[in-house]
Amino acid sequence: MANKTISSIAKDLKISRARVYQIIDMLDDNEKPSKDSNDRYVIDDSAVNAIRKYYANSNTKAKQEKTSPIDDKVLDIIRRQLDKKDRQIEKLTQLLDQQQQLNLSTNRQNEKLLDTSTNNTPSQNDDTDVLKPTESNSKWEETKTLKKGLFGWLRR
Repeated sequence: MANKTISSIAKDLKISRARVYQIIDMLDDNEKPSKDSNDRYVIDDSAVNAIRKYYANSNTKAKQEKTSPIDDKVLDIIRRQLDKKDRQIEKLTQLLDQQQQLNLSTNRQNEKLLDTSTNNTPSQNDDTDVLKPTESNSKWEETKTLKKGLFGWLRR
């Protein structure tokens, strides 16, 4: 009856030492290994078998959970939700297209209005945005003047 270490069990099962300690904590009290005077586990063959058995069971349960088929009812619900979301996306896409066309139409109308309003005002001097230097502005700083018209802010 040879005692094993946590490290050797971990190496045999190809898991971490921390996982071995977790398994030992989850074992029943009658299967848990005892501790020596230095508070280290004394792991005999029966404890090793209990650890291996627990690890094998937990591994098969985890694999079964990962590969378990999804219930047909759940699949139907998910499919219906997906179809509903597809319809919502399609409707939102149509609304977005309509909004973009409206914006384009409005921009064209605004441009026409701008053209007609600038053509109707004679000799409006919109070519310069910079004030000529004066006594109060003698450092040759460029100062923008506000353009006139309803959509003057567009030309900035």
